[in-house]
Amino acid sequence: MSTRAESLQSLLRDTRLWRGATQAPLRAQATGHAQLDAALPGGGWPCASLSEIVYATAGVGELQLAMPLAARLTQGRRRLALIAPPHLPYAPALRQYGVVLAQLTVIETINDSDALWAAEELLRARAGAVLLWQDGIDTIAQRRLQLAAETGDGIALVYRRLMRHDANSVAALRLKIARVGGATQIEVLKCRGARPTRTCALDA
Repeated sequence: MSTRAESLQSLLRDTRLWRGATQAPLRAQATGHAQLDAALPGGGWPCASLSEIVYATAGVGELQLAMPLAARLTQGRRRLALIAPPHLPYAPALRQYGVVLAQLTVIETINDSDALWAAEELLRARAGAVLLWQDGIDTIAQRRLQLAAETGDGIALVYRRLMRHDANSVAALRLKIARVGGATQIEVLKCRGARPTRTCALDA
């Protein structure tokens, strides 16, 4: 009986278990945006996990969304990597957000395979977070990133354009970002441990 009870308790502690209206315990890093943190299980980006940020068009504040996390990690001497960003990051702007540039690595790659390989290796090497831009990432690649994030206890953030056929993402957290009426809004499309129920404005 004790063995069964221990197995049940182990199952109940699993963050992949959905509990209806309640939220499973979840280790997370605050996004730094109060309204968004309040809407997410654990209060932020799930640790040791893959998260996705999707958008219909670029330039709607998608990089700004990750800046508080980037600043906190680099100030704590954790490595941050930007892989295959669509534009070369502007160093003075990153510094203004509080990012420690000495802890930042920017990697430009020739193809998606090289970008994915770099992201996996950095996550396994215990980078604090890896931001990867890859529109066509498939579920196999997503699972590889998830495993790498678990191995290195880091956060994998994938940026991709929203497509009709990509709803089966294995990401623990999936956010849609868009400009609505001149303001940046975040919609929680998927979150591990609870039903996605919130749309909120991105903090200025």
